[in-house]
Amino acid sequence: MTDAFLKLTILGSGTSTGVPVLGCHCAVCSSAEPRNNRTRCSALLEWSGHKILIDTATDLRQQALREGIEQVDSVLYTHAHADHLHGIDDLRTFTLMTGKAIPVYAARDVLDRIQGLFSYVFSESDTPGYRPRLQVNEVYGPFELFGQMVIPLPLAHGSGESLGYRVGNLAYVVDCSAIPESSWALLQGLEVLVIDALRFREHDSHFSISAAIEVARALQVPKTLLTHLTHDVDYPRHSAELPEGVEFAYDGQTVMLPLPELQER
Repeated sequence: MTDAFLKLTILGSGTSTGVPVLGCHCAVCSSAEPRNNRTRCSALLEWSGHKILIDTATDLRQQALREGIEQVDSVLYTHAHADHLHGIDDLRTFTLMTGKAIPVYAARDVLDRIQGLFSYVFSESDTPGYRPRLQVNEVYGPFELFGQMVIPLPLAHGSGESLGYRVGNLAYVVDCSAIPESSWALLQGLEVLVIDALRFREHDSHFSISAAIEVARALQVPKTLLTHLTHDVDYPRHSAELPEGVEFAYDGQTVMLPLPELQER
């Protein structure tokens, strides 16, 4: 891959339970269709030889083994819910490889939550080899990362908040139930949109499938991937019902698109 391209890998396309759901024997959870097997929601971005995680999902180790990930250069956190955060300890393997701290980016309240829940990571007394080494960075506006601008996208997530991220003409918008007007302006001109689309029925904290499709239609995005899916979604059966340019995301799916010219360092 050259510096001129951005690669997206869907590491996990499932909601907080994953699919199959423990103890469930519905048609989707019992399915042999691999695209109905969904680990917890996360993604990997790659450009200029760098690998950037979006969230450390509960299933990070499984995802990294499946995709052959042997390098993590940074992490962008959307919010602090368990399914998006609690794979954080698996970052220690990557820091042991390099001996360097991994820069992580998040809103202030998410950093506070990480430092509270995983205080051992930031302890000066524990043996360093048994914890990840992280460098925390507060996100309060666009920032440069490895020669590209990363644009945070404030989102409503039920009564709370989360952050989406835009790099080039790709946006990753998960765990959201509404997009504030200020963020709509940041989503114009996209080529690829990855968006939360929990299920067919409405939900207080997530877009439904129909609501996510409406967002994609309003933004006129050529390619939209619906992610964070429950076991309500049967990939082969329900894919046929989606409009042109809209797909259900699946674990291991990849997309490549051109990037703007790299900025001066």
